[in-house]
Amino acid sequence: MKKSVEILGLPVISITEGRELGMSKTLLIDAKNGTVAAVTIEDEDWYRGVKLIPYESVIAIGDDAVTVTNSENILSLSDAGDFEALLDENIRVIGTKAITKSGTIQGNISELFIGDDGKIEKCEITAPDGTTTEVTSDQISIFGKQVTVIDPNGEKKNKPVTPKAPEAAEAPKAAPAPKAPEAPKAEAPAPKAEPEKAPEAPKAAPAVKAEPKKEAPKAAPAAPAAPAPKAEPKKEAPKAAPAAATAPAADAAKQAAADKATEERHRRFLLGKKATRDIKMDNGIVIVQAGQDITEEVLQKAKLANKFIELSMNVR
Repeated sequence: MKKSVEILGLPVISITEGRELGMSKTLLIDAKNGTVAAVTIEDEDWYRGVKLIPYESVIAIGDDAVTVTNSENILSLSDAGDFEALLDENIRVIGTKAITKSGTIQGNISELFIGDDGKIEKCEITAPDGTTTEVTSDQISIFGKQVTVIDPNGEKKNKPVTPKAPEAAEAPKAAPAPKAPEAPKAEAPAPKAEPEKAPEAPKAAPAVKAEPKKEAPKAAPAAPAAPAPKAEPKKEAPKAAPAAATAPAADAAKQAAADKATEERHRRFLLGKKATRDIKMDNGIVIVQAGQDITEEVLQKAKLANKFIELSMNVR
């Protein structure tokens, strides 16, 4: 289990190519499933747009690096169709208010603990007085954009069933109390109470089986990701005609159209969001201040100053 701070800022290494592919930048949270879906990275081609590594493609997260099989595990924004909705939601968890179902604010989420499978195992809450507490994933009801809803008694949901058993056993003992000579009869009803508890156990079992059935359809939306690789054969088709003098120009036009489409999608992704810190030009001129909305004017300034990706990595 790793803290988020132990994952971010590490170099991403390809173990088959023997080279560094970039630096881990942020965690892409799947709020519905309570998991880390991907890790966004920043590399030397940051100006081309956001890039990410699906968490399932990560081989290991060590003390000094994040390892992947090769550079093909890195997805650009145009190839990350399965993650586009999560990028739009942009749920960070850290920094959100931790509030109970009864309406009590306990503090702010200050840290996440992630398991080897990418599941958020627990969260650290920092109270206004500086003290910290931890809540497990069982105690978290909702990961929201501004608020994380918790249930402090989440771990005890299954425990109320056990105290009811001794109460049922004590009820028959109260009846034989006035009949001193009929003490052995008190043992007879006791086994009768136990078979009545037996059917209660199978009733709890269907409730567990019902949950995977609800999760099953969630895997279905991932199937549309198949069309993404089909785009590559289309680019290779014109290469079959080397004799055509206009082929390089056609390829350049298609690439320009693809780059323009990617830039437009990236622009729509950023519009309306807020900067999380000041973004400045190299000469110190402020492009946008922390907390300000991202507008067309801000995007134009960032693009001209080569700060487009730095801006995209620091919005909410």
